[in-house]
Amino acid sequence: MTNRHRNAPRSRRRTRQITSRTHWLLLSVLAVTLSAVLLLQGYTHHMFGITSDDVTGAKGRNDLVPSQVTHGGPVIAGAAGSPHTARVKARTIALTFDDGPDPTWTPRILDVLRRNHVHATFFVVGSQVVAHPELVHRIVAEGHQIGIHTFTHPDLAHLAPWQRSLELRETQLSVAGAAGVTTALLRPPYSSKNDALDDADWSVLEQAGAAGYVTVLTTRDAEDWQRPGVERILARATPHGAGGQIVLMHDAGGDRSQTVAALTSLVPRLKARGYKFATVSDAVGMTAPVRPAGLGDHLQGLALIKALQGGDRIVRLLGLLMYAAGAISVLRAVVVLIAARRHRRLRTSRRGRAWGTPVTEPVSVIVPAYNESAGIEAAVRSLLASDHPVEIIVVDDGSTDGTADLVDSLRLPVRVIRQENAGKPAALNTGLAVATYDLVVMVDGDTVFQPDTVRTIVQPFADPRVGAVSGNAKVVNRGGLLGRWQHIEYVVGFNLDRRLFDLAECMPTVPGAVGAFRRRALLDLGGVSDVTLAEDTDLTMGLCRNGWRVVYEEGAKAWTEAPASLNALWRQRYRWCYGTLQAMWKHRGALMQRGAAGKLGRRGLIYLLLFQVLLPLLAPVVDIFALYGLFFLDPVRILGLWFAFLLLQFLMGLYAFRLDGERPGPLWSLPLQQFVYRQLMYLVVIQSVFTAVSGSGLGWQRMERYGTLRAPAGSGPQVPSPHDAPPQSARHETPQWY
Repeated sequence: MTNRHRNAPRSRRRTRQITSRTHWLLLSVLAVTLSAVLLLQGYTHHMFGITSDDVTGAKGRNDLVPSQVTHGGPVIAGAAGSPHTARVKARTIALTFDDGPDPTWTPRILDVLRRNHVHATFFVVGSQVVAHPELVHRIVAEGHQIGIHTFTHPDLAHLAPWQRSLELRETQLSVAGAAGVTTALLRPPYSSKNDALDDADWSVLEQAGAAGYVTVLTTRDAEDWQRPGVERILARATPHGAGGQIVLMHDAGGDRSQTVAALTSLVPRLKARGYKFATVSDAVGMTAPVRPAGLGDHLQGLALIKALQGGDRIVRLLGLLMYAAGAISVLRAVVVLIAARRHRRLRTSRRGRAWGTPVTEPVSVIVPAYNESAGIEAAVRSLLASDHPVEIIVVDDGSTDGTADLVDSLRLPVRVIRQENAGKPAALNTGLAVATYDLVVMVDGDTVFQPDTVRTIVQPFADPRVGAVSGNAKVVNRGGLLGRWQHIEYVVGFNLDRRLFDLAECMPTVPGAVGAFRRRALLDLGGVSDVTLAEDTDLTMGLCRNGWRVVYEEGAKAWTEAPASLNALWRQRYRWCYGTLQAMWKHRGALMQRGAAGKLGRRGLIYLLLFQVLLPLLAPVVDIFALYGLFFLDPVRILGLWFAFLLLQFLMGLYAFRLDGERPGPLWSLPLQQFVYRQLMYLVVIQSVFTAVSGSGLGWQRMERYGTLRAPAGSGPQVPSPHDAPPQSARHETPQWY
């Protein structure tokens, strides 16, 4: 951590904190808004739905239903106070159509009515009105009457009073927005004749009456919802005698071709028998139940329609994104597994076992250290235990915990350089400046090497095209769920990706924990840059753009401490992700280059953008939509997809653990990882992207050390340093800068 970051003015720290809070506020608002949209869409489209009129089963007691209603006319007013009913005039037919409007059948029915110069009453469903407001406008414009049939077609008797009010109010608003009118006519779903009313139904009529609604029941049900055939529908709809009738038919809710055909014959036939056709209000002598809507209701209705239509588009878009994300994720898994298998075959084949003549030349090992006293001794002793000749250079970057003094006190053949705190890139450049050998290994102060790590990681340099080698970093503190999850991520996520990058020749990152470089390749770049927070990624991309090949050597294992708390993990991954975004932006020109740089740009950068930026940004939406699917769609299908995805991850994990020679035991925690760790990781990406887009700065998020590292058994000064000067003589050397 540099002094300028550690000693930043309070005003700057306060600005960053406010900006961060703004990011989370924006994210929370977006999440709440999306959740609200999905809840509204789920309620209006999937909670109830239009079903057959007989689904409610047997009726209950009717002790509370007034006898004058039970034996009265089909139009009921004043149910909340002094109920009275009205009958249809003699030889008058009021045609009524429920469940619409429907884009296929409502226009055909309207055409039949227009040809026969007949007006009818349409009891519309609010969700259908929102979907097809132009049809409601046509219904009213052609002189037909509008009634409401609730918003989602539920059985009102089974709803709480507030839900009933909501159903009626939202339907009324949708009609006001679509046609500019309001109506007092109501037909509850699944209602029929007066004598079928029970006490629960009567409570609905009472509440509706108190709100000013007039309930319209039926006297003849054509039963067209059963699709019994045209002749059967005609027989059910044709009245017997001269009494007036309210005939129930449907213009939506399924295939209504039989209804259209029956209506085409019914109207002329009844006209020929002397019947007149009228709207419900005209048929019973009611005064103007449909009136122009007030400006407020009209505007609210328009807003409701636009909001729900926008929600429909959002749900469709989310569905497409879900399928796209799923397909891309599966494709990625297949490609990564195929690449890993091919990478393994290459490494075990005759050509893959050897890069050329074995590399035996000594190696300079640079260990940048800032407050690493908890693990520096284990790190240094493990390096000295290497079975390859090494020069160890520890660059103390202004530590305040006595890191350099501790290394000096060990009296080991290690070169210690002290400098003022200037950041990790500066420490690496200092070590690079004094390194003796052309091959350089960089290792973090919280990392322990195995005896063969250095020898293994430098073998690819037998190929003169190789400029850098990524080793295999492993988590040493695997205790607890957080440790297991990071262990899984290192083995399954990082290492599988590195095998793919190796084959595609587009390695974007040589990790700071274990990486090897040609010194002259680094000097050609001007050393390690400090313009990003991910200096390892920036450096690796720069090498690729300079034409060097970067490879992965899975046998070069190093053990590193992983964060042991969510807060520490957040800080580490925030820095990694933000620094990676910086490096991607810095090297975006590789997209248009050729050769090795073009491979990095068109393979590596696009892969990082897709799978480490865009998909994590979509992850919260995917999670919210999955919850939406559990409640409002098919929960079995949603759970099935989730288990299939989990199985795919588990199989990937098994194969990755096998490749790395790891026991698969930690994979039992993989399902739990989806509910905590995964969310933390995509929130890190979201925060990083917000920070990058807003232009806010981010300081070095140093990880807390826990002292869990241990040097390999028997480690010590067994391999003499190739540097002749004693350790103490190096303590006061002047750092050089690049």
